[in-house]
Formats: sequence, structure tokens, C-alpha cells
Amino acid sequence: MNVVPDTSVVIDGRVSATIEDGQFEGATICVPEAVVAELEAQANDGLDSGWDGLEELQRLAELADEGVVDLEYVGERPSAIERGHASEGEIDALIRDLAEELDATFVTSDVVQAEVAQAKGLDVEHVSPEVRRVGTLAVEEYFDDETMSVHLKTDAIPRAKRGELGAMHYEEIADEPLDEATMDEYAREVIDGAKEAHDGFIELSEPGMKIVQFRDYRIAIGRPPFSDGIEITAVRPIAQTDIDDYEHADELKERLLERQRGVLISGAPGAGKSTFAQAVARYISDHDYSVKTMEKPRDLQVGPDITQYTELGGEMAKTADALLMVRPDYTIYDEVRKTDDFEVFADMRLAGVGMIGVVHATRPIDSLQRLVGRVELGMIPQVADTVVYIEAGKVETVYDVRTTVKVPAGLTEEDLARPVIQVTNFQTGEPEYEIYTFNRQVVTVPLKDEEGGPGSESGVDRIAKQEIEREIRSIARGYVDVHLKSQDRAVVYVEEDDISSVIGKGGGRITDIENRLGIDIDVRTHDENPHYGAGGGGGGASANNAGGGSQAGQMVQPEITSRHIVIPVDGNHGETVEVQAAGDYLFTATVSRGGEIQVSRGSAIAEELERAIDRKDPVTVVPS
Repeated sequence: MNVVPDTSVVIDGRVSATIEDGQFEGATICVPEAVVAELEAQANDGLDSGWDGLEELQRLAELADEGVVDLEYVGERPSAIERGHASEGEIDALIRDLAEELDATFVTSDVVQAEVAQAKGLDVEHVSPEVRRVGTLAVEEYFDDETMSVHLKTDAIPRAKRGELGAMHYEEIADEPLDEATMDEYAREVIDGAKEAHDGFIELSEPGMKIVQFRDYRIAIGRPPFSDGIEITAVRPIAQTDIDDYEHADELKERLLERQRGVLISGAPGAGKSTFAQAVARYISDHDYSVKTMEKPRDLQVGPDITQYTELGGEMAKTADALLMVRPDYTIYDEVRKTDDFEVFADMRLAGVGMIGVVHATRPIDSLQRLVGRVELGMIPQVADTVVYIEAGKVETVYDVRTTVKVPAGLTEEDLARPVIQVTNFQTGEPEYEIYTFNRQVVTVPLKDEEGGPGSESGVDRIAKQEIEREIRSIARGYVDVHLKSQDRAVVYVEEDDISSVIGKGGGRITDIENRLGIDIDVRTHDENPHYGAGGGGGGASANNAGGGSQAGQMVQPEITSRHIVIPVDGNHGETVEVQAAGDYLFTATVSRGGEIQVSRGSAIAEELERAIDRKDPVTVVPS
């Protein structure tokens, strides 16, 4: 009796199991070379299925050595083209042809393959994959009631994060390191459990990395060459909270149920953002709202009434398109990190869906600032009208975000009125930030002293000072020093040779600058500056260093083109920086989204920069 198994039944390990049950005892097991090639390719790609199949071939060889069966390898190895079309059934067709040629019993655990073989008149034995009850995984034994995550790695002592939210400790939980064989056994048990348990599935499967959802655990398994050893990281939520457990719960509940909103739940890693998001999801689901989630991987712990979606076709944008057809009232978007995530979040919110996004941020305002540049400024309050900041498992801050037309705080001219995004503390009702366009830049201005120290500059003062410096330095050739006397008055100190250039004929040039900025500017020479030369030595060099020249910066290599001097900057995109030469201050500029600063040739700044380049002075960029 000849028996030809296909790839599926070899991977399942059901050929040797059937032989041991006595069904094929004494038969000749004819393993197609096509099966071997497919298993080898899968093993080379780091897929467990390939290794499982090769282990089954070894068991068949042992049964042949014992005389239970005869074992032969038959057929020819498939070509690269045929292996490339394996998903279209080319390898399956080769295996069926061999079974027909050898007049053999064709064994498979693939129902489609069995139906095709029967239609072609083959003698088919369909062996259903073995289904066994999945008990407790070895990894679970490392958890106790206070364990949030377990971290295992080859040749390393097992560690875990244990404690209460906001007070976690990363500690050793065993005396001896784990060897590779034990780690491999743990990893295979997790994969098998995810395949066989009804409440488990493989979320991500790539060569070297698998992410599994198994009951309440999210388990990531890394293998070489992706990682430098077998590593297993298992995470489990340790807290199941209700929205009433949080401070200001009544106000938040009323706000969420009033209408669909755009909410950003922010906080540092491990602060309890997802735990709060789960509480919100359960609450609004219990109050006549249809709720879905968008997650990759899916690890929020929600009830069966809330469907959890992941990437569709590898893209969250496709998931969003599908959800718009499902029409949920609220969608929980877990882990909004990349630009694509923010764009999907904004698109769904502007389509009328209530959106709750989980965002990593170390300050409450940071999550809102991450929308700047990704969403048109005027649309931000429509995309996110509420920011909830979580710290140590508690609601630390709630912001209300809305647009108003007003003169920004700190400016006085009525013709400077413009749309301003006001960020108001939900608990106190006091505005804490304003976001608006100031001289072609989007600025976020704190309305309170963030440092808390006496005499420190407010956000408005810093912005105003930078803008005045930028305007004056585009004209003056020498050093410029700006002192703000009040919200609407400043004194600018320049070199004596620059006085006439800055003031202009009949005062026209300085008047234009005053009108643009809405600030009265008094122009004086450095000799009139009471702070000039302070700090030792006097003179221009000392004044330049007072502007920040002593700070460490990023060395850059300017490129001179026909029209511009281009300074490439690594990082700091969208931020204000100082450009220095040989430690001396040159000018202040904003780094473009493309990561560069452009200075028009012919201007005073450009000429000074070119002189520095000719002298081979080191040019550095320092965050302002």
C-alpha cells in the first residue's frame, strides 16, 4: 500500500499519529520532494510550520528504522517558479499528480485539497487536524496578581514588571537563566496554544517575530536573526477599572454622552492610558452608543459587544473605510503614533464618528501639538476637542479645546485679531495655552509660567522676542540684542553702523516692522545697553555668548547655491533654533519640515554666514 501525504498533514504531525494508531502500519510512505522543498523554504523564512514539518519527517524516519513502515522520497524538486506560485496551488497539483501516478492513498488535512483530489478520482484520506484542550501555558506561571509583564530571553534570568500603576518595578523573578531549548519549548507552546484555543489567535507573523493574543495575554516572540536570541515578552492588564473610579468622572461622562467627540487619551508608557480607554469604551457602550476599536495588536480588554478590528490589508486606512460602512458611534483607536494614524483618526472624526485615540505624551499639551502639521490648524478642535492626560493610573488633567477669534494673549493691536485655538483646563475653566499662526509660524504659547520661577519669560515674550530678532537681523549686519519692556514695547540694541539701515529713511523701515508685529520698537546702540559687556570682557563677543553661543549644538555643513545658503539639520523639524559660527551667535530660524534652513543670498545674515564659511568656522545649530 502506497501513501502520499501533502504538506498540510505533515505540518500537523498527523501522519505519524495515524501510523501509530495502526492505520498505515506496513505501508510505504511516499513523501514528495515538493513537500520537502516547501517545508525547507518555510523553515528558512523562520516559520514554525516549516520546523514542525521537518520534525514530522524525522519521526517518520524513526518509524521506518523500527520497521513499522517503509519510507521513500519521490518525485522531483519543484522549480523556483512553481514554488513562487505555491499559494495558487502549483505545489498541491504536483503532489496530487504523484499520488495518481503511484496509485496511492492521498492523505491531507486540508479540506480544499481533499475535495479537489476526490473530484479527480483519487483515493483520499482526509485527516482532521488534532484539536486538543489548551491548558495553562508555562509563561503564565511567571505571573501573579501584581505582574503586568514578563520578560524572558535565552541565557538571561527571567524578569517581570510588578507593582501598582505608576509604581512598577522591573525585577528578577527566578534564580537561574533560561537555556535555548527551554525558550524554544515555551515559544512553540505559545504558538500552538494560539492556534488551538478558541480565544487565541496570531496577530502578526513575520520572519523572526510573532505577536500572539492568547486569552488575556499579548505575547511577542522574537527569534534570530531579528533578535539576538529567543525572546518572549508577555503582557497582561492588571487593572480593570470603571469610569466612576476616576476623578471628575461625572463631568467626563456628561461630556462623552452629550455628543460624539474627538478625545485624545495621553500619558507616558505604563501610565494607564489603555486601562482608562477600556473603562470609557465599556461606559459609552452601556449608554446606547455603538462602539468599535482599531488596534494593532488587539489588546484592549472589552466586552463581546465591542468588536475589535485590526489592519485590513495591512493598512488602518482600509479599516477606517470599512468602519464607515459599519457606522459606529464611537471608535477607540489604540496607539495613534505615526502620521498615517493621525490622518486616519482625523478623517474618521471629520466624517462624524466619535473618536477616542490613545497617544504617548509626557505632557498634556504634547498630544495636541502632534496634530500640528498633520491636520490643518483650524480643524484641530473639530478633530480633538478633549484631551485627557493620565498619570499613575489617575486622570491628572483634562483640556477643553475650541477655536475663537481674538487678539492672542500678550498682543494688543486690534488688527492682530485672528483665529486662536484656546486650550482650557476643564476642571478650573482657565485657559492654559493658545495655538495660532504668528508671522507664518504655528506657535503654541503657554499662558502660565511653565517653569514657575520668578522673572522667567512667558511663552508670549519668547515668541515676540524671536520675531523681533528675526526681523532686525534680516537688516542689520552686526550683533542684535532685544529686550522686552512690556507686552507692546521693546528696545533693540544694534551696532552704530546699523542704526540708519534698521530705522530706514524717515523711519519707514522700523515703522513697517512695528506695524507687522504690533509692537513699539525703540532702536539704540549697544553703548546705551546697560547689560552690554556684562559677564566679563565687554565687547561684541561677550554679548554674542550671552545669546546662547556657549551651548552645545549640532555641527552642520551649509551648502551654497545660486540663490540660497541651505543648512541641513538632523531633527528639530518645525522647531526654532539658533545658528552659530565658531560659537558666536548669527541668527535665529525655524527648521522646515524637510529638515533644513534656507537663507536668501544677498541679505546681511547670508553675507555674515558666507564670511564664516570662508573662514572655515565651525557652524552649529543649537535648539533655541
